[in-house]
Amino acid sequence: MHKHSPTLLSSALLLALAGPAQALNTPPPSSKVQPGQAEPFCNSGAPPEWRKAQVLEGVDIQESKSCNPDNPADVAAFVKGTNNISMQTLMDTSNLAADAITMSNDLDKDGDPDHIVIKLEIMEVNGHSPDFAGVVPTFDIAPGIEPSFWVFAPKSRDMSTKSFASVEANPLLRMPSPPIRVEQGDVVWLVVENTHYFPHSIHLHGVDHPYMDHGGEGNDGVGQTSQMDIMPGQSKTYVIRPRVAGTMYYHCHVQPHTHIPMGLAGMFIVEENRPNNWPQVFNVGAGQVRHPSVAVREKYSQEYDLHYQSVDKELHQIPQSANDPRLIAKSMNQEYDITDAKDDYYLLNGRSFPYTLRESLISVKPGEKVKLRILNGHTEHMALHIHGHKATETHYDGIEHNPAAQVTRDVYSLAPAQRLDLSLDTTDDGLHSYGSGLWMFHDHVEKAFTTDGMGEGGSISLVAYNNYLDDNGTPKTHGMDLKPYFTKEYWQRKIPVWQDWMDEWGSLGAPAGTMDTDPAGTAKAAAQAAAAAAAPPAAPVDDTGGGWFSGLLLGIVGYLIYLYRERLLALISSLTRSKP
Repeated sequence: MHKHSPTLLSSALLLALAGPAQALNTPPPSSKVQPGQAEPFCNSGAPPEWRKAQVLEGVDIQESKSCNPDNPADVAAFVKGTNNISMQTLMDTSNLAADAITMSNDLDKDGDPDHIVIKLEIMEVNGHSPDFAGVVPTFDIAPGIEPSFWVFAPKSRDMSTKSFASVEANPLLRMPSPPIRVEQGDVVWLVVENTHYFPHSIHLHGVDHPYMDHGGEGNDGVGQTSQMDIMPGQSKTYVIRPRVAGTMYYHCHVQPHTHIPMGLAGMFIVEENRPNNWPQVFNVGAGQVRHPSVAVREKYSQEYDLHYQSVDKELHQIPQSANDPRLIAKSMNQEYDITDAKDDYYLLNGRSFPYTLRESLISVKPGEKVKLRILNGHTEHMALHIHGHKATETHYDGIEHNPAAQVTRDVYSLAPAQRLDLSLDTTDDGLHSYGSGLWMFHDHVEKAFTTDGMGEGGSISLVAYNNYLDDNGTPKTHGMDLKPYFTKEYWQRKIPVWQDWMDEWGSLGAPAGTMDTDPAGTAKAAAQAAAAAAAPPAAPVDDTGGGWFSGLLLGIVGYLIYLYRERLLALISSLTRSKP
């Protein structure tokens, strides 16, 4: 009868200890965390007529389905030049200077100007201000997120902010530095006016240009070998006449390990020469090109520029740390170590999700071909993936592939600084397209799905068929509500990701007391917990010594059993051997 004594003894102890353990480990109820006010999906304030196809100053401007469309007056000025438009259109632009782009001299007598003068400024956004605690001019990459950036921008005639009453950056002054387009064979003077507090330059990466210009000045933008850097308050003119068309790149070559990640880089596109060809010189903000070149329109119905970038938070906080350029230079050039850096923010055309949905949707119709020009401005490789489609790689680094060697696939690999041209065919044939919908496109390196480690974020956007977009460019989604992504609290890690899709038990919410953004909800949950604790027990309990005292005794008994376990085992063994 003593054969099972050890097992019975162990089972009894476990059962005795289970009751107090269960009471001590009862999880608190879930608390509903109330976020702050969500921004509307589309709050650009752009007049509805900006989205419409139209002709302005003789320029055909394509329809835009974007929430944040380009100003048609800007597009007209970028195509015709600020010297070839009316004063009214110039005044309607986003403060373009009268000499921002001048075009003249039809040298080859084919109906378009061939001498182009482009003026760029170097500006800072989200920088330190001595006047108040915030940053100015502001440019949010996502709700409430404002890293500092330096950018090339078209020369403007007025303030860096939208108005005297606003700290928001002028629309010309933003990430990324704008794509620049010229025609093959044009004589281009690229004038850089250094309005910043550091030396800078421009290197035309992949663009056909002479090492020295006609005046004997360096023309490659490298201070150590070609020409002294452009000092603050000075200007420099780069002279080129590109002979080869393609998607190229430009960037600052001063301290490039910091100046390129700070934002001084953009796409430089040389369009194929055609008669009566007026390329859109600037595409501010990248995204849709609303006036594609003649050569592009021969093959494609639309064209998009996609500039991917990554941001190390530590680097981009340095300009916000001081108002003295000497201190910023010391911190950035002598103390900051890029070999210890990590990327925190991932951007597409200067924004992170959900703001990418406002500006960088690729809006398409069935049965059309769309040209995508892609620049990897990251510090690491990227692997772009488009859902629901397989696009064809037509060009790498501006060089066309042999048509027989062009590859159709759904993941496209790019090293830093590489460019890729894709032909996106929306023919629903099960290969090029799977049909209409809201199809995500994103960098498949998983870190790029995040914004400062929070997902979903980063450079996510959509190939959106027009029947899935409303008149404001808002996607007609069929899944989760996007509102939490449009709150600052989400990116501050204050909102449980799935709290709005919980079961009746609230199993994916926030345990009461662990979030402080909803005092009322937390107090309610605490009251519920107190009521549950005060409720009568579901089963009879022993009232003789109190639950805590029973637990204490059981703990002591358990400890003594453990302490004298060898003697107990010997005793049990002897009793087992002595049975009849």
